Amino acid sequence: MKKFVLPGTAWLLGIIVASSVSAQQKTFSYEQLFDGAATNISQPLPYISGWADDDNYIQQVKGADGKLVKMSVNVKTGKSVPYQPTEKFLPPAGKVEGARNPTPSPDGKLLAYTKADNNLYVREIMSGKEKQLTADGSITILNGYASWVYYEEILGRFSDYKAFWWSPNSKQLVYFRSDESAVPVFPIYVLDGQHGYLENTRYPKVGDKNPEVKIGLVTVDNGNTTWCDFNDKDDQYFGEPLWTSTGALTIQWLNRDQTDFRLYNINLSNGQKEQIYQEQQSTWVDLDMGGRIELLASGKGFILKSDKDGWQNLYLHDANGKEVNPITTGNFWSTSILLVDEKASTVYFQARKENSARFDLYKVNLNGKDLTRLTFGDYSHDQLFLSPKGTYFITTFSNLSTPPAMALLNNKGKTIRQLGSSKGAAFDQYAIAKTRLLTVRSDDGLFDLPVTITYPINFDSTKKYPVLVSIYGGPDHGSIYDRWKPATGFSQWWAQEGLVQVVFDNRASGHFGKKGMNFIHRKLGIWEIEDFMTCGRYIRAQPWADTTKIGITGGSFGGYMTCMALTYGASVFTHGIANASVTDWQFYDTHYTERFMDMPQDNAEGYKQTAVMTYADKLKGVLRIVHGTTDDNVHLQNSLTLVDKLENLGKKFELMLYPGERHSIGANSILKRKHIQAAAASFYYQYLLAKPVPVYFSGTNQ
Repeated sequence: MKKFVLPGTAWLLGIIVASSVSAQQKTFSYEQLFDGAATNISQPLPYISGWADDDNYIQQVKGADGKLVKMSVNVKTGKSVPYQPTEKFLPPAGKVEGARNPTPSPDGKLLAYTKADNNLYVREIMSGKEKQLTADGSITILNGYASWVYYEEILGRFSDYKAFWWSPNSKQLVYFRSDESAVPVFPIYVLDGQHGYLENTRYPKVGDKNPEVKIGLVTVDNGNTTWCDFNDKDDQYFGEPLWTSTGALTIQWLNRDQTDFRLYNINLSNGQKEQIYQEQQSTWVDLDMGGRIELLASGKGFILKSDKDGWQNLYLHDANGKEVNPITTGNFWSTSILLVDEKASTVYFQARKENSARFDLYKVNLNGKDLTRLTFGDYSHDQLFLSPKGTYFITTFSNLSTPPAMALLNNKGKTIRQLGSSKGAAFDQYAIAKTRLLTVRSDDGLFDLPVTITYPINFDSTKKYPVLVSIYGGPDHGSIYDRWKPATGFSQWWAQEGLVQVVFDNRASGHFGKKGMNFIHRKLGIWEIEDFMTCGRYIRAQPWADTTKIGITGGSFGGYMTCMALTYGASVFTHGIANASVTDWQFYDTHYTERFMDMPQDNAEGYKQTAVMTYADKLKGVLRIVHGTTDDNVHLQNSLTLVDKLENLGKKFELMLYPGERHSIGANSILKRKHIQAAAASFYYQYLLAKPVPVYFSGTNQ
C-alpha cells in the first residue's frame, strides 16, 4: 500500500488560502493579463545596475527626454548625483567582418576571435592589423570554438561556443582545439523549398566517441602554441581554464565516467601539468557546477565548492591545492560566492539553507568561523547587489504572499532604508490567485517533497476542481521557491477559470542536496516519477480534486516526466501535454546522460527501465506529444520513437509538430509561440475545464 500525507497532516510552509474573494475585488481581463493593459497592481522597483564605489550605488532613472540616466546614490544620505565612470578608457574595437566571439584583451590593445574557418585570430585594435594564430581549422578541427557537447553541457550556452581565454597580461591565449572527426553526425531535416536539406551536427549520443580536446597556450607575439600535457586520445572532459591574477593557469579535468575530478597547475613555458587536487565520488562529480573554483586575488590559494559531503560547501585550499579548512559546513545548496575580502578574511555568499525554497546572503570567516545570515525574515532574497568591499548590499526579496520589495542593508544585517515596493496602488482591488507551499512525505519516508498549490479565485473546498500539474523534474533543477508569482499570464487566467494549479519537486531537485540526487544514479527518471506519483496521490485524496481530470505538462525533462506520468504513472495522471521530450536516454548526449546513467554497455537494464516505450502499453489517458522538427538538443527522434511504439500498440494519442522550431518552440517566432500557447489552452478547456474555448485561444478557423 502506498503511503502519503493525509489532508490536514501535510506540513504547511506558506499562507492559508482565503475561501472567498471580497465582493469589491475585480478579476483581470484577457487584455490585462496578456496584452499589457494597465492594472496598476504593481510598480517598478528602483533600477539598480551596480556600485560606483563602496559608498555609492548606481541607479538608472528616466531623464526629461525619457532616456535612462545613471545616477550615483549615496548610501548614508540617499542623495544622488549624475554618475561619472572612473574606468580607464579603452579604444573601441570596431567591427571585424566574420569575427565570432570578439573578445578584447585585458589591456584593451588586442581583439581575439575565431572565424568560420575554425581558426583563432588576434587583431591590433588601433592599427587593424590581423594575425592568424592557428592554421589547421576545418569542418572537424575547431580552434577556440567549442564543439556542440561542450557548448551545451560544459561551457554553457552563454559562451556562444567561445573556447579561448586571455591571460591577465594580455600576452597569451589558452584555447581548446577540438577534433570532432570521430563524433557521429546526426542529420536534422529542414523543411525548405522543394527538396529541403539536412542539417548535420556532430552530436555524441551516449556511448559515442566524444571530441578529442587539446589545450593550447599560444603566445600572441610569435604565434607559437605550447600544448598542455594531456593525452587528447584519453576519454576525458575539461572545464573552463582558470587564470589567476598573478598569471598562473589552472585546468579542470574530469574522466569520462565523471567520477574523478582533478585540478592541475600548468607550467606556462612547457605545458607540463602538476596535480593539486583530486575528488572522487561513487555516483558522479559535477564538472559544470557553477563557480566551483574561486581563485584568491592574492594568488595564495583558492576556494573550492564541492558537494562531496552531500551538500554544497566551501573549502579553503592553499596554492599547492592542500585543503586548509572547511569554510562552511551544513545543508547549503545553490551556493554562490559574491565576494572574497582577503584583507578582512571574509567570504560573502548566497545560498539556500534556512529553507530550501529561499535564498539568503551569508558571510563567514575564511577559517570557517562566525557564519552570519545577513538577510532577514521569511523571504527569498533572490537578487543581491553587494558593494565592492562588502560594506553594504541591496536585496530584492519576496515570498509567495508578499510582492517583491527592495532594501539597503549593511554587512551586519542592519537595514539602512527601504528602497521600494512593487505593490501598486490598485493591488488590493484585484482578486489575485493565492498559492500555498506544503510538503508531502515520500513513499520511503526519507523526504518531505515540496508542493505548491495555486487555488482558483473564489475557491470552494466543497466543490470539485480539475488539476493541472506543471513540472520539470531534472536533476538539481527545482521548480518550487518561496517567491512571489506575478499576477500575469496563464497562472492568473487559469485561477479565474477554475483550474487548480500544482507544482511538484522530487528528491533530486536540489532541495535535499547531493544526498537526494544520488538516488537517481543509473535510473534517471524512476525515483523522480515515483515522487511525482506520491504527490499526485496526495492531490487526488483532497476532497476538492476531480480525480478524472489530473493533468500534467512540462518541456524537455519535464516532457519526459509527462510521458512517464501518462504511462508509468497512468494510475495517477489522466491528461498530459509533453513538449520536446526525451523518451529514451540512449538518444541524448554523452556528458549529461552518462553522468547520471553511466555508459549503455555498463547499464543496459537501467536504460531499458527508464525509457518511456517500456511503459507505453499502460497509456490510458489523453497524451499530446509536441515537438519542434529541427530541435538540435532533444531530437525529434525521441517523440517519433514513442509515436511508433504507441501506433504499434493501437493506442490513441495526439501529435503536434512545429516545422523549423528548435528546442524552445516559439522562441524565435511569435506566430508559433501564439499557436502553441493557444493549442495548449484549447487542450485544457476541452479535457480539464470542459468549457467552450474562448475566442482568444480558438484560432482563426472557428
